[in-house]
Amino acid sequence: MKLITAFRSLVLASVALPAFAVAPAMAQSAGEAVEEGNDIVVTARRRAESLLDVPVAVTAYSGDALAQAGALDITAISDTTPNVTLENSRGTNSTLTAFIRGVGQQDPVAGFEAGVGIYVDDVYLNRPQGAVLDIYEVERIEVLRGPQGTLYGRNTIGGAVKYVTKRLPDQFQMKLRGTYGSYNQADGVITVSAPLDERVRIGGSLARLSRGGFGDNLNIPGVENYNKDVWAGRGTLEFGEPDDSFLVRISGDYTRDKSDPRNGHRLIPGLLSGAPVLSDVYDTRAGLNKPKQDVKAYGLAMNVTASLTDTLTLRSISAWRADKSFTPIDFDALPSVDVDVPALYKNEQTSQEFQLVYEGEKLKGLVGFYYLAAKATTQFDVILGTTGPLLGLPGLNAYTEGDVRTSTWSVFGDFTYDLSDMFSVSVGGRYTSDVRHSKILRQTKIGGASPLFGGTAFPIATITNFDGRAKFTDFNPRASISFKPSKDHMLYASYAQGFKGGGFDPRGDARIAPDTDRNGVRSYQEIYDFFLFDPETVDSYELGWKGSFAGISAAVTGFYGDYKNVQIPGSVGVDANGDGIFESFAGVTTNAAKATFKGVEAEVSSRFARGFAGDGSSLSFAGTLGYIDGKYKTYIVNNVDVSNLRRIQNTPKWTTSATLGARFAVASGSLNATTTLSYRSKTFQFETPSPFLDQKGYSLLDASLVWTSDNDRWTLGLHGKNLTDKQYITSGYQFLSAQADGTINRTAGGNVIPTLGREGVATAFYGNPRQIFVSAGLKF
Repeated sequence: MKLITAFRSLVLASVALPAFAVAPAMAQSAGEAVEEGNDIVVTARRRAESLLDVPVAVTAYSGDALAQAGALDITAISDTTPNVTLENSRGTNSTLTAFIRGVGQQDPVAGFEAGVGIYVDDVYLNRPQGAVLDIYEVERIEVLRGPQGTLYGRNTIGGAVKYVTKRLPDQFQMKLRGTYGSYNQADGVITVSAPLDERVRIGGSLARLSRGGFGDNLNIPGVENYNKDVWAGRGTLEFGEPDDSFLVRISGDYTRDKSDPRNGHRLIPGLLSGAPVLSDVYDTRAGLNKPKQDVKAYGLAMNVTASLTDTLTLRSISAWRADKSFTPIDFDALPSVDVDVPALYKNEQTSQEFQLVYEGEKLKGLVGFYYLAAKATTQFDVILGTTGPLLGLPGLNAYTEGDVRTSTWSVFGDFTYDLSDMFSVSVGGRYTSDVRHSKILRQTKIGGASPLFGGTAFPIATITNFDGRAKFTDFNPRASISFKPSKDHMLYASYAQGFKGGGFDPRGDARIAPDTDRNGVRSYQEIYDFFLFDPETVDSYELGWKGSFAGISAAVTGFYGDYKNVQIPGSVGVDANGDGIFESFAGVTTNAAKATFKGVEAEVSSRFARGFAGDGSSLSFAGTLGYIDGKYKTYIVNNVDVSNLRRIQNTPKWTTSATLGARFAVASGSLNATTTLSYRSKTFQFETPSPFLDQKGYSLLDASLVWTSDNDRWTLGLHGKNLTDKQYITSGYQFLSAQADGTINRTAGGNVIPTLGREGVATAFYGNPRQIFVSAGLKF
């Protein structure tokens, strides 16, 4: 195999990037791999192919490379993958915000769809809760950039991330892995597998992942901020023929996250309390601690593969998944009851996919059918304390409950035909029927929190009780042409289309729906039309080259995307009684924008200076570069085009990384040392610029030193993350009056003006500080 040595940041493969493996079983250089005629194999097109033959922008990381780099969860690959953002969503360790090439979604409320598809062993995760996947017993992670609608369906408009777990070995095996480091990080993973006979294997992993907080909640004794308290497990049963002509793989996983709630750092003093800004950005004064933070995610999957003939293979992928998250969200991060949001997210999904794969001499491809039934429920209070006409009554509460049922099916096909040894053409398409049924209940309550969250609040008014249904259909085509002047080089041009599902704004407020017929009454149809938003689509064009030469592997991709009907989720304060005080906030989601994206991605890796310090020694380099120019062409607000004042969120213009590595033969093993410097330019947190939350460009420095025994039994590592201890904002909340260009409005006295609550909300969440830890692994 052409394999890449990668310690977290050494890129393992991108589009075509052959590289260097870190595990002794893969311990070949790129040059050695070429001499043996092996290739990196990925499944970007839902069938096993050499990375060099895939006309798709793909970056792949091996599980062994990630483990040696000390990568802890799926967000670790974001720093070294061009034009990709993967990060924790504000209040928890488990909910994922994902953006690829400017497309994604950071609002986890049921009713909003992801723009990046997350897959675990080809099972699509329908919701972002529980999608920050911890890394253990991983075969590889593939990142597919650009719309993947033809082969992966709805909600892969920006791209897809594939998390592939390891197959069970044919012999008994036990593996132990432990980590200990700063902030009392203590991780342990035990994996055991055994064959019951030549056709049946069973195995499983148990993981305990813990860490003290980077800061503390100064208002609640014993509660930390940014800590980790996770138990996780995975079990697998495999049976079939020894040659894998027939294989059934049944797996189950369970994760329980009981970490303390992640609360933000206030960037402004309290307007009422006068509470000053804290000196430590990881500390908080948040007063809300009910319900107790508790996240559960679990699922079952069955993958069946059967070779029908020498050229035909049938696959079936069946899955059921569910998760449940209780989380207290304290927007103002102060002890006062002001924009306190206790919340519950519940999700359940059942999916079935069939694929018929054909592997002929010149024609290769597949046809398939996919079905998903999912239900997602969100319930939350917005507790605003004692205000307005309710002065003297405890806790005005704007309660929202959203229930979204999704039923979607699709048929798809994708085929590649080799016109000659040098030219290939690929065509594909997918038809999708997507039905959304949403119920939205909004009530005004008094008495603090709702009974669901341990309070005694009761409703005094129902302001929205909506029940709506919509059907969306779409056809996503794909086409490419590839030219291989030699076995080590490929040029390609491709076109692909993707779409993200529509729906109804889950925070919609019937009181602010437009009275279009001016009769003084908001009809059901007027509310329906106001809540509804349509699917968004993107047409993407790519030109790419990838190849290897003189011990160097490289890939360059240029892309252009035309983004239409862009869904813009927003929130506005609601002053229903005209007293000048916002009692609640409401969602207003529109297809108000069009945008274009154009950019370049480049990746390179090489191993050189072989033998410079004795047998087995060498140096290596891996570099990545991502550039994206994303601009709104139209962005309508109140019938005015403000596109020149809007920015693409969570999408830095530049993403780069460089990794230098050295390998030595030491003490009956190999010692690998790597250091990675990554850079992300200015990042806008939302479409409207924020002087408080937008993060200026910054760099992160990581390093690893790992020794592996020659027999692959022992590993010992020392890892450092963010060695310069850079503080950088990853997300946040802002409810302040601002002008169209984001400039904050202020009173004559210089104070900000809140649009929700009375203390003022400008709260930031930060990336991890410097962490240093040691790791050890043992195989039996």
